[in-house]
Amino acid sequence: MPKPLFQPLLVNGPEGDPVVHVDFLQTRRALLFDLGNIRALPPRKVLRISDVLVSHTHMDHFTDFAWLLRLLLVRDIDLRLFGPPGFIRHVECHLAAFEWNLAHKYEEDVRLTVTELHSDERGRRAEFRFRHRFARENEQTLDLPGNVLLDDGRITITAALLDHQGLPSMGWSVQERAHVNIWKNRLAELGLGTGPWLSRLRQAVLEGRPDDEIIVAEWQADGRAVRRELRLGELRRDVLRVSAGQKIAYVVDCGFTRENRARIASLLEGARTAFVESAFLHEDIDRATERGHLTARQAGWLARDAGVEQLVPVHFSPRYGERLGQLEVEAREAFRDHDGSGLVSPRQ
Repeated sequence: MPKPLFQPLLVNGPEGDPVVHVDFLQTRRALLFDLGNIRALPPRKVLRISDVLVSHTHMDHFTDFAWLLRLLLVRDIDLRLFGPPGFIRHVECHLAAFEWNLAHKYEEDVRLTVTELHSDERGRRAEFRFRHRFARENEQTLDLPGNVLLDDGRITITAALLDHQGLPSMGWSVQERAHVNIWKNRLAELGLGTGPWLSRLRQAVLEGRPDDEIIVAEWQADGRAVRRELRLGELRRDVLRVSAGQKIAYVVDCGFTRENRARIASLLEGARTAFVESAFLHEDIDRATERGHLTARQAGWLARDAGVEQLVPVHFSPRYGERLGQLEVEAREAFRDHDGSGLVSPRQ
């Protein structure tokens, strides 16, 4: 079975700020679900982040924006941030809290592209650049068919606007277009070496290039450069295995309303891994409803009905103290699938 592209890490455990860092296998890239406390992440992991997906701007979901920015300065970096209505203004206000009078003296430039979803299939985007003192630039209105906020040829980021007691809260799914596995033993059998050309090969497959396209394979062997030209179709047949892409989803801070349930079902459908808030025990359903959160049992139901492979319950309310383990048990009982497995402990 091919190793999954997405390598997720629940940064603060189920009780802390619900932050998930997702490394991408075979590339120096990562994304972040929510931007609460990220101090436990080593800088090397932070510096790989290309995309930040924020559910909403309550403090436990957005408090470390400034810390992230501090780690990015002064480097030449592009960062995309996505969030709910008003998110551009929230980012702008954070940036305006600091003085940038020396920014023009640096050659390096941090470029922020901020996108917010206003309503189904509509949104806005603006840019902020360090060298321009993070002034708002290039603002535009967007059409976002299917609420797809990013499709870069390798992954697709899709959002849903959920209700959190009158506050829009974004649910997210990230879908790998396809998983391209390269059989290293078959490369060796054909006398082919490894190198950066394999990344170009993967990209050509993901983009659906024709079989007669020429792929230039270059590598080092015994201290000398080797170069061969091969047809994509031959490589596709002899050294590649293409399988369905992985999907990962993230849903926090929303009530168990009919409209929310329908939108969550679409996000979670077919996900390999889903991080779903399990804030309250079901015995406290009135409190959960009043505060616009899910119970652990409701999280299990949602993931089970959507055909999720692995559920990771998150965002436990600290009010339970020594009873926190009951939230995981309740989610497990509601989620149990055909063979009784599928729930991943948030402590693993």
